[in-house]
Amino acid sequence: MLQEMWQLYLSRQDYFHDLLLEHLQLSAISIVLALLIGLALGILIAQQDRFSLPVLGTINFIYTIPSIALFGILLPFTGLGNTTAIIALTVYALLPVVRNTYAGLKNIDPTILEAGVGMGSTAWQLLWKIKLPLALPVIMAGIRNMVVMVIATCGIASFIGAGGLGVAIFRGITTYQLAMTYLGSLMIAAVALLCDILLGKVEKRITLRVNGTIPEKKTKRS
Repeated sequence: MLQEMWQLYLSRQDYFHDLLLEHLQLSAISIVLALLIGLALGILIAQQDRFSLPVLGTINFIYTIPSIALFGILLPFTGLGNTTAIIALTVYALLPVVRNTYAGLKNIDPTILEAGVGMGSTAWQLLWKIKLPLALPVIMAGIRNMVVMVIATCGIASFIGAGGLGVAIFRGITTYQLAMTYLGSLMIAAVALLCDILLGKVEKRITLRVNGTIPEKKTKRS
């Protein structure tokens, strides 16, 4: 089977490269949107506790919906294609970002915040200069989980007419070409694993820096 997959890849390199590029584009758009919306919501509910229960409850509810069902729910409104895939992936990816942003901001040592207030920091300065930097390791862990999940779930988007490597999987299933199905799945897994490793290293470095293990680089004096 491995030999058959390799031969298929060699014979149709352009086809798989195009699918990979489209998969990365769909995933990247969804990831950026989920980051923007998720970070904003996480910061909002951390600053305004009265919004935390309805926001987290709604996002948790959406997260319980199977991804393929969420695609189907959106079809009557946005139709077949990449637009529906991006909306579904973005909505589905919100939970890890919102939850970890909220948890990271709420679990900061109160004495640190009191010291910041005592030094005259405004609420804005307290958020950007103290809270977010300290919460960054927890936020990064959520982003890491979200990125891997989006890349993997994007493979299902082909069932609603979207592009990406899921097209190879879907075509392999419908034409009984196991090599194509396996190759598409393997490429998705490889991309997700690579992103997980890279983001894991970034997360580790951020954690060490926040904990004071890695000192900030000193700027050279002119």
